[in-house]
Amino acid sequence: MVQEREVRGAPGFIALLGTFGVVGGVIGLLVWNDGDSVAIIVLSVLALIACFFALFGHVVVAPNESAVLLLFGKYNGTIKEDGWHYVFPFNSRKRVSLRVRNFETDRLKVNDLDGNPVEIAAVIVWKVVETAEASFEVDDYVHYVHVQSESALRNMATHYPYDTDKDDQISLRGSTDDVAKKLQEEVDKRLDKAGVKVLEARITHLAYAQEIASAMLQRQQASAIIAARKKIVEGAVGMVEDALEHLSEGDIVELDEERKASMVSNLLVVLCGERAPQPVVNAGTLHH
Repeated sequence: MVQEREVRGAPGFIALLGTFGVVGGVIGLLVWNDGDSVAIIVLSVLALIACFFALFGHVVVAPNESAVLLLFGKYNGTIKEDGWHYVFPFNSRKRVSLRVRNFETDRLKVNDLDGNPVEIAAVIVWKVVETAEASFEVDDYVHYVHVQSESALRNMATHYPYDTDKDDQISLRGSTDDVAKKLQEEVDKRLDKAGVKVLEARITHLAYAQEIASAMLQRQQASAIIAARKKIVEGAVGMVEDALEHLSEGDIVELDEERKASMVSNLLVVLCGERAPQPVVNAGTLHH
């Protein structure tokens, strides 16, 4: 792999003053010679031609920008320091931006871990950190970022379910931070060879595909109802246990096993019912 090598050119202002000085000296020499010496005329013309080509050696680099130098097809270094520089005139320059960029993928249709088709999209925040690798290791590093980001997103989405009832399992919908971290690691690994670093990756769109959206909505509603019922039953059982414990500790009333079972049944019906219970007053004895 081509390794980046940072170089610094000569100060551009000093180089420009030197060029103007040579031009002024050549003009003065021609005036002094007054056309008497052919050799001086030829040397003066060659000097003026050299000064003309020397003007092509000036390079202006803006902040967060770089200039990759090539001399006859050979990598000659990268200028990253902003300012006015002067390099060998025959160096070809390729501009590579070091600014932070955003790329938002298209909405991709993929199958999650459970085989359900989902639509997913993400935004990738990236920047070039190795200009030599970005210029010479891949044909077009911007296009490479786009293709590899979408490929990593597809691969990541297949490793997790859209949603899950298990607390210790990562899902696309319920574990957004974990999924974003996994996506960033996946994309960063793929783009490392192109001299690109991923700063952030986030899911921007996540939904079931249209052909199963209605069915999966009913499934989610059913799962939510079951989970809610489970919580209600757990709470009701705890409340019944507390009630029986308090009655026993306080010697309020003594209940045999049959009466305890009847009390438990009535309390569970009251606590787990969807409607408010209707009170019934027992005006008789404990057993009637």
